[in-house]
Amino acid sequence: MLTSAKLMHWTPELVRAIPEDGSRYECIDGELLVTPPPGHRHAVGVGSLWWPLHVWCDDRHLGKVAISPSGVELVTGTLVQPDLLVIPPDASGAFPQMWSDVHQLMLAIEVSEASTAHYDRTVKRRFFLRAGVPQYWIVDMDARLIERWTMNDERPEVVCEDGILEWKPPGSDHTFTLPVGKFFASVLRNISARGAVASSALERRNDAAH
Repeated sequence: MLTSAKLMHWTPELVRAIPEDGSRYECIDGELLVTPPPGHRHAVGVGSLWWPLHVWCDDRHLGKVAISPSGVELVTGTLVQPDLLVIPPDASGAFPQMWSDVHQLMLAIEVSEASTAHYDRTVKRRFFLRAGVPQYWIVDMDARLIERWTMNDERPEVVCEDGILEWKPPGSDHTFTLPVGKFFASVLRNISARGAVASSALERRNDAAH
């Protein structure tokens, strides 16, 4: 479950000083947000979205698609780690080599579970749009839909399993398309396949023990 700590004013320096324990630590407006290590379904969801976005952006040299852990300061005094982030190239066409050099994003994405949905839709949404990120997506793993938020939106565009999510990066003539139903079907297949492999391995270990 994502939790927050408000007893002190948190800064990026304080967050970076926290010992590594597998959790994700972020600070927004002085508030510390703590997300426990991701579960299997979340990890599969992130990976299943990263691959098509990475291939599409890389082929067109439009952006670098990264997966957290990251740690970027889009606004002074904040440190965020969205599940997926698309980083634009600089004026020379090169991409930042250090997280400390990333100060803008083309797209921020959170793969949302019940335990993180509240902060994904409130604190994080408001921050990313305020920080100038053109689009913020929330991939709802339970409802099997994707919310697209843009600046000044009062409500998101909701793309369900029978729809296609389209993304045209600023200044680009190209459009990325994601059939939402196929995406979630792929996630479920990968979860089932990995579960079957894990069960088979466990059975082999048990047989060997006997």
